[in-house]
Amino acid sequence: MTNGKLFWVLIVVFLTIRLTLYFTSPSPFSDGDKIRITSQVTSEPIRYSDSQYLRLKGLKIYLPLYPEASYGDRIVVEGVVKGDKLSDVTLIEIKENQGALYRIRKRLLEVYNKALPRTDAALISGVTIGSKASIPRDFWESLKLSGTAHVVVASGMNVTLVAGFLMSFFVGILPRRRAIPIVLIGVWLYSVMSGFDAPIVRAAIMGSIAFTAQELGKLYMAFRALIICAILMLFFKPEWLTDLGFILSFIATGSLMLFEPFISRKIRYVPSIFKEGLSTSLAAQIGVAPVLYYTFGQFNYLSPLINAAVLWTIAPMTVIGLIGGIVGLLFFPFGKIILLLSYPLTSWFVFIVKHAG
Repeated sequence: MTNGKLFWVLIVVFLTIRLTLYFTSPSPFSDGDKIRITSQVTSEPIRYSDSQYLRLKGLKIYLPLYPEASYGDRIVVEGVVKGDKLSDVTLIEIKENQGALYRIRKRLLEVYNKALPRTDAALISGVTIGSKASIPRDFWESLKLSGTAHVVVASGMNVTLVAGFLMSFFVGILPRRRAIPIVLIGVWLYSVMSGFDAPIVRAAIMGSIAFTAQELGKLYMAFRALIICAILMLFFKPEWLTDLGFILSFIATGSLMLFEPFISRKIRYVPSIFKEGLSTSLAAQIGVAPVLYYTFGQFNYLSPLINAAVLWTIAPMTVIGLIGGIVGLLFFPFGKIILLLSYPLTSWFVFIVKHAG
């Protein structure tokens, strides 16, 4: 056996042991236990009409709408364990995270909410920095029914846009070898600020592998990078194996690599503004459709067309959202003017999704 094959065999063995130990370990909680949890909120809570939902220590927790918990906050709750849920929950304390990135994130959300109508602000907040907390419930239902919910949270596309922007900027003032480490730092800072969910982490790791390969003069193989990324993520956070966002992110990315070039050649007569969105959506749906149907018992067969109709808006919305938000932090009136440029894009997106959903 060659050294390369031996390396991969050992990696698979160690990962299997890691996952086995994690999933066979007894749960720290038993039904009926009254417990107190002190933990950091590691993902943006989902807000419903009468509650906010988050997950701490593997337990589903529903809290009153107020006071609001935010990504990065430290929270203390008490309750009774019932299965995978904490019931009879009492909120003891919420301590706001004072880290610079979390403060910037919170202020950006304030800028978006002041500059744009509620739904449009929620859309910009989602595509720019991954916040889904302020998305109105009826719009969220339309997103799910139309198969576009994945679009309104920061994803691999956003990481790619940020990496491309930073690379273009710093390569203009620094040698490429010096620019790459700065770009990597910027990508990971953006990932932390955007919620550090599985799709964001996947894109950040794959981007880091690609830039490192450039730095070392090595050949970058995307599919191999995808496999390495999955192994790294599961080794450090085994619970992601059952996370739907993790599963869909990797399946969609793999489907894109396998099928998008072929589909793009077959739909060459589609107008260019929709072609990339349609080929991307069709390729991704080949992999994710069975998972979505198995998980939710339904699948919108028009989803590829709906995605094609709105995906082209995501890149300009993200760029406008980032620039307008940053300018708005410094001088709100100018930031608002920039953010209003996104209004035709957000209006189109909302119109398509509401009528298609």
